Amino acid sequence: MNIDFGLTANDYAQYRAGFPDAFFERVFGEGIVEAGDSLVDLGTGTGTLARGFASRGCKALGMDISEAMLEQARELSRQDGLKVEFRAAPAEETGLPDSIFDVVSAGQCWHWFDRPRAAAEVMRILKPNGRVLIPHFDWIPLTGNVADMTEKLIQKYNPKWYERFGNKTGMHPDWLRDLSEAGFADIKTFSFDVDVPYTAEAWRKRISASAGVGASLSDAEVDGFDSELKSLLEAHEQAAAGKEADSHPVLNIQHRVFVVHARKSDF
Repeated sequence: MNIDFGLTANDYAQYRAGFPDAFFERVFGEGIVEAGDSLVDLGTGTGTLARGFASRGCKALGMDISEAMLEQARELSRQDGLKVEFRAAPAEETGLPDSIFDVVSAGQCWHWFDRPRAAAEVMRILKPNGRVLIPHFDWIPLTGNVADMTEKLIQKYNPKWYERFGNKTGMHPDWLRDLSEAGFADIKTFSFDVDVPYTAEAWRKRISASAGVGASLSDAEVDGFDSELKSLLEAHEQAAAGKEADSHPVLNIQHRVFVVHARKSDF
């Protein structure tokens, strides 16, 4: 399965929900990240995390292998009035100096990396007592809900994606092993769920920006998928309207925030 997020950069920037405010409140509240920290966000994509941290007082650098995604990140930063630097480089070989960052983050992307190499690179570029932060934010498919219905349709068009990523709980315990084997200390996790509102059209666009659809299928397959998803969502809305006279067309999609964080030892 070949993945190219550059193919979906525009929809990715517009329709993929960024990490909720509650995530930032938690990591700042617990001192995992502090205002004034120097921070590099690996696999930054459209810069969701880098921009979020910059807006809260961090000196942020975002890195990604896709120039198309970085172009979106730069434009969104400009629109937000934020000073964030973005560079093209892989997470496993950033080209950055040793021991210069207070925090290294990698949001919604750790599963795409060569994880042992990425963990070693994070260790190298962090200052002593620096923190690594690996957050993930994804929909939760439960039997019969919109996310489950959508995933089953992706399975029809892209079974390899479904085999690897479908029907998951949003929890990633293997990432603790990655950090432990790289030598990190004080490894901790937390998680919480939030509902993310989408219109039916916005949900279709969000799915078209995903790895299993727009980033890996042909244009004809994407069109066929979207047509079927549109029909499924229309049927879902009609069924909901039949049960509740005041049914609202907004879809509340259950998502889970899962975070692993750790510290580089000072020796």
